[in-house]
Amino acid sequence: MSQTVDRALSILPLLAEGPADLGQVADRLGVHKSTALRLLRTLHEHGLVYRQADQRYRLGARLFALAQEAVENLDVREIAHPHLVELNEQCGHTVHLAVHEENEVLYIDKVESRYPVRMYSRIGKPVAITVAAVAKLLLADLPEAERRALASTLDYPRYTARSTPDAAAFLAELAKVREQGWATDLGGHEESINCVAAPVRGADGRVVAAMSVSAPNVVVSAEELLTLLPLVRRTADAISREYSGSTPTKEA
Repeated sequence: MSQTVDRALSILPLLAEGPADLGQVADRLGVHKSTALRLLRTLHEHGLVYRQADQRYRLGARLFALAQEAVENLDVREIAHPHLVELNEQCGHTVHLAVHEENEVLYIDKVESRYPVRMYSRIGKPVAITVAAVAKLLLADLPEAERRALASTLDYPRYTARSTPDAAAFLAELAKVREQGWATDLGGHEESINCVAAPVRGADGRVVAAMSVSAPNVVVSAEELLTLLPLVRRTADAISREYSGSTPTKEA
């Protein structure tokens, strides 16, 4: 039974390359045409493949519907939360998860620092979009035209001397973040608070959320916080793999 399931599932990536006839499917699977036909008929009955008028098979509409339904039902917060808790246990600092919705970047999860000094951020609260590290990651992933259009509509409050001053500087920062794949806010919103962030990506590689570690200067310096970047990125990658359903690469 497991071999039959394996063969049937092997047909799907083949048809993802384009329509194929019965002989091509049988050759790729290394089975007799009668076996390939049984597998194709079963997949056809479930709407996962479709037989065209030219007798070639392609992926069926039901497969796309299932994929879309699966994506819509994914809860990135639910998937990410155990990873955020684990990261908090390892570093002790405040951990956030944020998403981009309707021209705002919102915190959707938070794990509090173990230290007495706490951040006032809270779940559901918009971030300071022009300076926050999570916002930079989410907005950097937008197509260039969208980034430029958004940058031209934003206000640029001078929270501190390190705040992003204008649209040109903001676009330059987003380009840098897009290239390096991570972001920081080193006193841009509050002089005493530093933050380092990494992206959570979906199966298509697009950024679906951003997670960060933040800490005040009285607890840890900016330089010390930046040493946590590899750990933050590994955590974001682990969330991305689970969210997208991909298998982690085995180390040699």
